[in-house]
Amino acid sequence: MSPRLEEITPYNFESAVRIRIRPDQEHAVEPVTHSLAEAYVHPAGVAWPRLILDGDRPVGFLMAFLDIDWHGDGSVRRSGLWRLNIAAEEQGRGYGRFAVEAVANELRRRGTPQMYVTWHPGPDGPEAFYLRQGFRRTGELSGEQPVGVREV
Repeated sequence: MSPRLEEITPYNFESAVRIRIRPDQEHAVEPVTHSLAEAYVHPAGVAWPRLILDGDRPVGFLMAFLDIDWHGDGSVRRSGLWRLNIAAEEQGRGYGRFAVEAVANELRRRGTPQMYVTWHPGPDGPEAFYLRQGFRRTGELSGEQPVGVREV
């Protein structure tokens, strides 16, 4: 496995939007097209969308959020993992772990000490995955989703 990240461009856009998670996960994460639309409507520099490739094969998509106003009142700024979509046929091969570490590395490079994530709650959600990656629950909710944090 030699995964790498690539910025989303007109040349790889179609590969990115063809990433499909398992049908039983669709209620827990937005499709790539939705994420790219959100990246487009936020101010420049807030969203960090990337295609995950293994060699030249698209295996997933991630999007980080960078230095956002967490409460909307200027009191707390945070960065972290916003979206993670690993292609259904590529799950269980370490690409999710790679994605989490890639975001952590980018945040570290930017001087950010902590990384945040939220997830769909419940037995069918990704909480166990995020806890295995070193996140711990903060006790907060973002909407109905638990918030996790880890050091980068």
